Amino acid sequence: MRVAIVLNTSWNIYNFRMSLVKALQDQGVDVHAVAPLDSYSSKLEEAGCSFHKVRMDSRGANPIKDAALIAELFLIYKRIKPDIILHYTIKPNIYGTIAARMAGIPMINNVCGLGTVFLKQNLVSWFAIQMYKVAFRYPKKIFFQNNDDRNLFLEKKLVTSSVVEVIPGSGINLQHFMPKWGRKQPVFTFLMISRLIYDKGVLEYVEAARMLREEGYKVNFQVLGAKDPLHKRGIALEIIDGWIQNEDIEYLGTTDDVRPYIDQADCIVLPSYREGTPRTLLEAASSGKPIVATNVPGCRNVVVDGYNGFLCELRSATDLRDKLEKMMQLGEEERETMGRNSRALVEEKFDEQIVIKQYQEAIDDLVIE
Repeated sequence: MRVAIVLNTSWNIYNFRMSLVKALQDQGVDVHAVAPLDSYSSKLEEAGCSFHKVRMDSRGANPIKDAALIAELFLIYKRIKPDIILHYTIKPNIYGTIAARMAGIPMINNVCGLGTVFLKQNLVSWFAIQMYKVAFRYPKKIFFQNNDDRNLFLEKKLVTSSVVEVIPGSGINLQHFMPKWGRKQPVFTFLMISRLIYDKGVLEYVEAARMLREEGYKVNFQVLGAKDPLHKRGIALEIIDGWIQNEDIEYLGTTDDVRPYIDQADCIVLPSYREGTPRTLLEAASSGKPIVATNVPGCRNVVVDGYNGFLCELRSATDLRDKLEKMMQLGEEERETMGRNSRALVEEKFDEQIVIKQYQEAIDDLVIE
């Protein structure tokens, strides 16, 4: 059997989907990766995937470029001749699905999150909804990462209930992200792992940090993740540089291995505006960390308020500040209990083997058809 997996970056396939890829390969499946060329494309080939480069701009919508993307994916699909195509992220889900339909190849889609398109009601969001309405008539199976997103698509009549299913995000490798209990740093340390774009709640995090410091708290506020000023919701470099110079945050840059940074933090923070099932929170929970996150779709999948962390109000730096202070004021044993609860939660609900099994069953069903 030949399966194509299509995403907006090779990095995404290598970092988030390789367990599924390896499980398919172990079953004798010939896996083809379709994504833009980046530094991880060669790693996919080293892992036994056939790699196919595609031009795909994940930022914004351009009708001419998007039409060209449909044509390019169609030609790739006709050349590969996969038995099944797995689509992830917005553009593959929409334009890849149209191309797969034109090529007559069955597909399974995964709505990893709604991005910024559903956060506002404007012409761009209207257009995206119409495109989803067209494309999502064709997949044989559509996986969602939380019930909120699934219900939204059902309410807007973008999907039919017979093809949808909720899975626990991309799952997490419980052996790769292991807890290391106990305090690691003399100063209490919060860590936010995210691209530096507005919709991740970076501004609220910085403002909450300023409030607590002005009140005399000695706390580290770290940020680990890529600067992305070209994103339509990206934060300008001069603003980020100002935060660093003023010591509002400790910017850690980027890394291929987040585990040492998670291990050294006392609490992981994500004040995002909306998520699918955030990978960073799964990594944090699997590592046995308490979490502060926004009470929004995706984040509340991983954080149970008062059990393994605290949920804060959306877009409220003040409420975020209050929840961060509440976390600091807990005793070390209470925070460790929350961390242990995080680990128990992911062991029960988010083991990547659950995701792999659901994909294998969906693929088997298509083969039988």
